[in-house]
Amino acid sequence: MSQCALSLKSVGYRYSGGHHAVNGIDLELGPGILGLLGPNGAGKSTLMRILATMTCATSGRVTWNGEDLAVSPNALRHTLGYLPQDFGVYPALSAREFLAFLAAVKGLSGAKARERVDVCLSLVGLNAAADRRLGEYSGGMRQRVGIAQALLNDPTLLIVDEPTVGLDPEERMRFRHLLTDLAGERLVILSTHIVSDVEASATALAVMSAGELRFHGTPDQLIARAQGHVWDWTIAPERLAEVRKQFTMCGSLRRPEGIRVRVIASERPHVDAQPATPELEDAYTWLTGTAAGASAAGAH
Repeated sequence: MSQCALSLKSVGYRYSGGHHAVNGIDLELGPGILGLLGPNGAGKSTLMRILATMTCATSGRVTWNGEDLAVSPNALRHTLGYLPQDFGVYPALSAREFLAFLAAVKGLSGAKARERVDVCLSLVGLNAAADRRLGEYSGGMRQRVGIAQALLNDPTLLIVDEPTVGLDPEERMRFRHLLTDLAGERLVILSTHIVSDVEASATALAVMSAGELRFHGTPDQLIARAQGHVWDWTIAPERLAEVRKQFTMCGSLRRPEGIRVRVIASERPHVDAQPATPELEDAYTWLTGTAAGASAAGAH
């Protein structure tokens, strides 16, 4: 496996109207799985397109193993696997034919291309349906074809943008296991707004909000930051709307004695509320869903 060092220095992307989709991102990344989390509109997809050399940053610098991607994008492209959010297929082709075509586009041919197509179909569990037309595939099956095409050149950097859209729970679990198996000496960047997609597999997290990096570290470090901000509280059903308006709510569960709510608050929200041990979903909600969280959690 080749070197694997991705560096972002003050990376930004500004639209012609002046809006910053991405603003001042600093990251130093190596082998492992980075979960890039953030609500829709946070700037994740724009950053992914910059890293995949599909878009040029309007400020800052991105390097891959020391090579500036704005100057030498091919330094990364030959070892990059990319699944964009809006991945499309040719419905008249079978999965095998489609992957063979893309393998040729990526410079693979002959026996090597056929071997990689078979390996990638196996990795995503599509062997049995490999010769069916893509037009007959479900949305989840098409998404698995997208994952397979990103793996064709056995990439050192694998970027996947919202890859579990359309996948059922079993397929989502298979994809998480696949990501874990693929890590090792390569860098995998998984961009999503679904915390559970990264909870079991990510070795590090980067959280974006409003185009800026709010956190970079391990899942445990993010959870530790939310300590003292998560509360469990049982309320009367008629108070639910009031509490939801007053606090950021992580969840609710109807019980015979009332509704048990889990809320984010910097102080005990009520005398009956009890401190709760934060989970990753709670910590993410605290970071992105409250002004206090956003101001207190500068990236490090």
